[in-house]
Amino acid sequence: MSAPLKDKVALVAGATRGAGRGMAVELGAAGATVYVTGRSTRTRRSEYDRPETIEDTADLVTEAGGQGIAVPADHLDPAQVRTLVERIDEEQGRLDVLVNDIWGGEKLFGWDVPVWEHDLDNGLRLLRLAVETHAITSHHALPLLVRHPGGLVVEVTDGTADYNGDNYRVNFFYDLAKASVLRMAFALGHELGPRGATAVALTPGWLRSELMLETYGVQEENWRDALERVPHFAISETPRYVGRAVAALAADPDVARFNGQSLSSGGLAQVYGFTDLDGSRPDAWRYLVEVQDAGKPADTSGYR
Repeated sequence: MSAPLKDKVALVAGATRGAGRGMAVELGAAGATVYVTGRSTRTRRSEYDRPETIEDTADLVTEAGGQGIAVPADHLDPAQVRTLVERIDEEQGRLDVLVNDIWGGEKLFGWDVPVWEHDLDNGLRLLRLAVETHAITSHHALPLLVRHPGGLVVEVTDGTADYNGDNYRVNFFYDLAKASVLRMAFALGHELGPRGATAVALTPGWLRSELMLETYGVQEENWRDALERVPHFAISETPRYVGRAVAALAADPDVARFNGQSLSSGGLAQVYGFTDLDGSRPDAWRYLVEVQDAGKPADTSGYR
């Protein structure tokens, strides 16, 4: 088995479930030591009140071939994040990959609800979880990451810069949060590039996360049963697909060519040649523009 990230150390902030878990596992499959953080543990759940835990993610990382290390952390608490980074430094002496995947906003927004009607506390909480956490984590983790050349920061968002630039996303607070993360990668690219590191924004496509599958009343094994009700779900992808995008970026000696850019799992699959678990290469954002948003019937021919 190839292990291109052997001896590399990664931190996936927000790795309890969904894309974060997929990225942690694929970094492990490439041989990395992966610190996985979140607020849901085997002894305490976050306000999500879901069963997934960071310990489960760490076990999956190790089973995939890496070393998974679970560290409970609330990334809104600078002291906890500082302690986390100090631990990584003490135990590993380096940090090669930082994935800022903290989100936590699914229960905090309403679709197409204007800002003056939206619950203000929920909207501001969403912004704190989606934006402030990333800033806190970067503030504390990047001094360790730039200690060795070649470091990579992945800012995880929803939507490419082109798509979000042309489309209103869900509501005021959601739109602002996702645009902010895109801009973070751009700004970090300017700050990290001269210091020998790279920052990118990365979006999955229509993600078959645990929560999404549950919402549609299906499991990964029978996810296509949801297509009768939601036909365009045919373009969806597993969390491991975007995970393979991160692993490919982290193993690329020429990753600096993407510094400051907005990338997608489907776009990077065309560059690096990886596939989703079923062997397909879904290109969700192109599909959304050319098929779904264009009002055409669901047909993934040529898009996966």
